[in-house]
Amino acid sequence: MEKGKQPDKEELNKDHEEEEGGLDWLLETKSSELLPMDSNVLSRQQTTSVDSCSTTFTRDKIFKAASQGDTAQLNDLLEYLQFSNKQLTSPDFIDETNGKTALLKALLNLKNGKNDTIKVLLDIAEKTGDLEKLINASYRDPYYKGELPLSLAASTNQPEIVSFLMDNPYKRADLTDRDSQGNTVLHTLIVIADNTKENTEMISRMYDEILIRHSKLETEKHVLLELIENNQGLTPLKLAAKLGKIGMFKHMLHREFKDEETIQLSRKFTEWVYGPVHSSLHDMSSIDTNENNSVLEIIINGSEIPNRPKMLQIEPLHSILQDKWERFASKIFLMNFLVYLLYLSIFTTVAFYRKGGQPPFPIENVPADYFRCVGELISVLGAARFLYKTITIFQKNPAKLKALFTDGFSEILFFLQAVLLLISAALYCSGRREYVGLLVLSLALAWMNVLYYTRGSKQLGIYNVMMQRMILGDLLHFLCVYSVLLFGFSAAIVTLIDASPAMANSTLPQRSLDDDDVQTFKCQSPSYNDVRFTILELFKFTIGMGNLEFTDHVQYKEVFYILLISYIVLTYILMLNMLIALMGNTVEKTSEQSEAIWNLQRAFTILDMESSVPTWLKNKVHSRVSETVCFRNEDKSRRFVRVTEMDWKKWRSDLGVKLEEPVNEMKPEVHTAAPATTWSLNGLLGRIRANRRQQQSSNII
Repeated sequence: MEKGKQPDKEELNKDHEEEEGGLDWLLETKSSELLPMDSNVLSRQQTTSVDSCSTTFTRDKIFKAASQGDTAQLNDLLEYLQFSNKQLTSPDFIDETNGKTALLKALLNLKNGKNDTIKVLLDIAEKTGDLEKLINASYRDPYYKGELPLSLAASTNQPEIVSFLMDNPYKRADLTDRDSQGNTVLHTLIVIADNTKENTEMISRMYDEILIRHSKLETEKHVLLELIENNQGLTPLKLAAKLGKIGMFKHMLHREFKDEETIQLSRKFTEWVYGPVHSSLHDMSSIDTNENNSVLEIIINGSEIPNRPKMLQIEPLHSILQDKWERFASKIFLMNFLVYLLYLSIFTTVAFYRKGGQPPFPIENVPADYFRCVGELISVLGAARFLYKTITIFQKNPAKLKALFTDGFSEILFFLQAVLLLISAALYCSGRREYVGLLVLSLALAWMNVLYYTRGSKQLGIYNVMMQRMILGDLLHFLCVYSVLLFGFSAAIVTLIDASPAMANSTLPQRSLDDDDVQTFKCQSPSYNDVRFTILELFKFTIGMGNLEFTDHVQYKEVFYILLISYIVLTYILMLNMLIALMGNTVEKTSEQSEAIWNLQRAFTILDMESSVPTWLKNKVHSRVSETVCFRNEDKSRRFVRVTEMDWKKWRSDLGVKLEEPVNEMKPEVHTAAPATTWSLNGLLGRIRANRRQQQSSNII
């Protein structure tokens, strides 16, 4: 049903209690004892007797007729309601468990996209005076397809019913009405989208039709339907970004109407098209970071959103991010990189020239000690800064295993570096020599984190992304299997080794300085009864550095050779070569994905750099990159960004759009607070006409 198609008859026979199914099995059944279609209809029949009405109607009877689409069963319903002074929205005819009415029941049971009882029920509701309540009644269902009649009709691809509910001369459906989740009909269409081609075409067509009809019916235009937020504070555009509905998201950003009556509903205006090059203006409303909870922030910080890398490649998001990078983010990023290199050099120097002995060490009255103390203080303060920064990032975008493939694990490495260094500092102050181990681990991570700054280069950034994906994918799988083989064969060999003292120890004579005195010392050779030592030796076999000298210590050499050869074949020959092949395949398959993931990681860095820019400077940057436009009959101005694209698949040598709006259709807004580049369609028309005259005079085709 999500794609506007009815399910097969075989599926309905398997489970005929589903609301969204067709009615083939019901319409072909002749039995008078046919049960209602959904499971929430009460099986207990209500009995009501009316002396002056020949037919008695109960909720079950009306629901049964609505589910079967049988208008004959509703012939005397109007007379019964008028005599009994009831309506279709009376409690007797509403399911108390979910609030479902007969109209919603009919909308949920369609055959070939139709149900004849819908118009009958609407006509009866009009005559009984509860049409408004009926068409705006909502219900709750585990399978969400909208809780309002208009939302349900739109999500089930019933344009005739949608037109009737919106154009009803007696009482139109309220398009601003929201259900229990705060969703309007536009939100509902976004929710049921599934990114397939057929579903996206159906949903986008219905979405545009509702927008156009609302614009024509709402002459005062006090309410902008696309700016209504649901309970999560999301408009339809933000909801599409949050749910990863890339098909509808792209359609909404590239929506363009040519009619004068609906041109203000467009989010894209084509300026000119010549050959493969076309220039257009894109609406930046709800997209840029100058607004709270913007689309960019939702996509970049949403680690669970599918299609995130692809969504950032859609215009105007790609152009906005690229402009931010070129204007200020790249400069700040380079400065941060140089500062980090300076910090890393200080940290490395302090660690290399550390004092030996029992910490903490007193500060001596020499310049070297003062420099060492300052370096240690800088290192610890830098670690505290990294810890605070990573915690802030984790709060915005919590680290999850699935998101590591796209977001990377640079923030996790920075977090570990900071934590290890701070713990090392605490151990140093406590007089524990173990601080050295944590210090060198933190130093190693600090040098590894230099790879974070490869995001500033496309080639190095893509290489880093591929490396991260191979570590989290191929290498991690290899280590899981390899660890099982390594521990298994190590346990077998340890069990096979002879543990007798004669085998384990050897006595070697050594002559002292005095030739007359000879002392003997016992040299304890490594014991292969220790599983840790055996694991290390077998690991050497994996990388081709194994030593066969310990074969004399085994009880059964034949069994040992079988174990050793099997281990070498499985690890050194099979698994290592398989790992190399898988890594090559990963690089080949993810080359295009890696570039998109690099763009996502760089976008995250751009927003991070932007957050450090002062507010007054940020507003100045926004005003310079955008062009402010005020539409006629709109109180609020809109900001646009110009995007020039080249598409060789759509070769066109003529101007594809004819912009000939009235003089006052669009007018530039004058700002006094911040300078803004104004733009008017009248000036654009003049430039287009001048280009046409120049082309005609030059005979350029």
